[in-house]
Amino acid sequence: MQLKLFKTLWGHDGPFQTAVQQAAAADFTGIEGPAPADPMEANEWLSMLADQQLEFIAEICTAGSYVPDRHASLQQHLDDFAEQLERSLPMQPLFVNCLGGADAWPEAQSIEFFSQAINMADHAGVQVSFETHRGRTLFNPWVTDRIASALPHIKLTCDYSHWCVVCERLVDTEQPILNNLARHAHHIHARVGYDQGPQVPHPGAPEYATALHAHQSWWEAMWQTQLDRGRTFTTMTPEFGPDGYLHHIPFSDEPVADLWELNCWIANEERNHITRWLNQKSQQNTEVNT
Repeated sequence: MQLKLFKTLWGHDGPFQTAVQQAAAADFTGIEGPAPADPMEANEWLSMLADQQLEFIAEICTAGSYVPDRHASLQQHLDDFAEQLERSLPMQPLFVNCLGGADAWPEAQSIEFFSQAINMADHAGVQVSFETHRGRTLFNPWVTDRIASALPHIKLTCDYSHWCVVCERLVDTEQPILNNLARHAHHIHARVGYDQGPQVPHPGAPEYATALHAHQSWWEAMWQTQLDRGRTFTTMTPEFGPDGYLHHIPFSDEPVADLWELNCWIANEERNHITRWLNQKSQQNTEVNT
């Protein structure tokens, strides 16, 4: 199974061309981010991606940015999804990643949103995967599990670093739920959270080894279900980011690390990780067959 890595546009301050160049130089497969509203700009993006043979994952945030408008209605979320979906289609996305709904919604309202959004994406001929994200419907494992049970075909973009904060612990305590949700895992956002935050200062630091290994065990469970479903590739976006996620030194306000270097570190780690894991699987199969 091939690992396809995508560079996030979240936290990227330069022009799109620079993002494309960075992704290509780091041997990433593509870019993940919101599609441009201007059709001419979308054509320019497509041309740049084609020049480097890169793919695109379109990001949709309904009724606001990463945190939604608390008072936006179900219809406003759906209208926003429809508008951004139409904007994304000319980018020929591999699939759409959606941050949808709101954490305060009743579950019936959330199920209605996801059902209609899935139908819209199906009608447009593109897959949609919904992200586990604070502030959104899928902000904790228990709500997500109940919604996945109500919508067996829902696809998830799994970023459990958010759940570490919401639950104030590494969520290994919820292993049966994680095992169930792994079957819905379509895409992974590779950020490492810990019990008091969504992003460790550096995933390679020995003091955060337990958090890194926990996330890697969850990703392995997702890879396993994807292998079982016959997928030939898996997608992952290293997503260490800004906006309060990246730690800063008090008083000087200097960041403790460079975001792109952090994302390249986790990308390289996961290249090695999935290779080790697949080799281990192959060896186990050989031992069973002999």
